Amino acid sequence: MPDEPSPTPTTVEIDQVLQLLTDGEIELQGQVPWSSNYSFLARVHDEELECLAVYKPQRGERPLWDFDDGTLCLREYAAFVVSQALGWGFVPPTVLRDGPHGLGSFQFYVDADPDKHFFHLRDEHHAEFQRMALFDVLTNNADRKGGHCLRDRHGHIWSIDHGLTFNSQPKLRTVIWDYAGLPIPAHLLDDVRAFQTHLADPQGLCQVLDRLLSPQEMQTLQERLDDLLQSAHFPQPGPGRNVPWPLV
Repeated sequence: MPDEPSPTPTTVEIDQVLQLLTDGEIELQGQVPWSSNYSFLARVHDEELECLAVYKPQRGERPLWDFDDGTLCLREYAAFVVSQALGWGFVPPTVLRDGPHGLGSFQFYVDADPDKHFFHLRDEHHAEFQRMALFDVLTNNADRKGGHCLRDRHGHIWSIDHGLTFNSQPKLRTVIWDYAGLPIPAHLLDDVRAFQTHLADPQGLCQVLDRLLSPQEMQTLQERLDDLLQSAHFPQPGPGRNVPWPLV
């Protein structure tokens, strides 16, 4: 754990944090020991600002049979782009850039209590976890562990570790099945419809995601979006494995 935690970025500060992550000088602090792929804690700074970030280099990704090699860091960034486009803002600021070990994702480090995760927070944060459940459906998240849900020292809920997302095959594995079968609140459906409109613009959001995902993955993202709006209900667990392991 770092001695000097990064402050939580406000909405106004997000662009400033992204600029720092994109252009700041990088100093690796050490390897993250609990990660299944090579990940590093990094200090990113310029003459005025600094923050901590989690750096996941492309070349450190463990090969997987069901995800194309070298794409996990792209998916990390795509998840941030989608969270921002939905207006939900629970994926920490994330960029793609070259680092000491080559191209990778740099994500703002969230200072959170590591002993508090989804199973401790679920009863106090229904609104946040409803959004997160929908986000995982849209992004086809194959690895929503309880420990990927964090609450920072200001009470903000964050969502991390999105390397296993956007697969063109059904992969949803999550611990957040609390709302299965329930109607989706109207204000969340409005957010999803607005996202659908943004995605239809070939010069906007679609153009960004096209650089990160395959054509088939873009097509199935649109299909999941259409299905969710048509059903207007949180989905039920599908056949086969529908929770990650370990759960936390």
